[in-house]
Amino acid sequence: MSKKILVVEDDPVQQQHICNVLSAVDAEIILAANGQQGVARALAEKPDLILMDVVMPEVDGFAACRQITTGEETREIPVVIVSSKNQEADKVWAQLQGAKAMLAKPFSDQELMDQVNAFL
Repeated sequence: MSKKILVVEDDPVQQQHICNVLSAVDAEIILAANGQQGVARALAEKPDLILMDVVMPEVDGFAACRQITTGEETREIPVVIVSSKNQEADKVWAQLQGAKAMLAKPFSDQELMDQVNAFL
């Protein structure tokens, strides 16, 4: 059975780029366009890894990450924050929300693959 990766990203260009990079991974890619959808998809699909943007409409990535990492059914799923918000305070806040790692935009394809390989 292949792995599942949930990509929560509201920017269609970024979403497509991440999907293109992940095409090299033996995994089913699931998409969500905002944090609210991300939490719902995490519950429904139980992915093996979640790549989460921060700046999104409705529910931001930090709030969605907190819901996922504290949820009874989803707390074991590793969340990697993928964001242009990469100040030290953002990194600390991401950890406080339960994120396992943080990847700063813009990122290289190799940096993304390193994160994916670390958690799959």
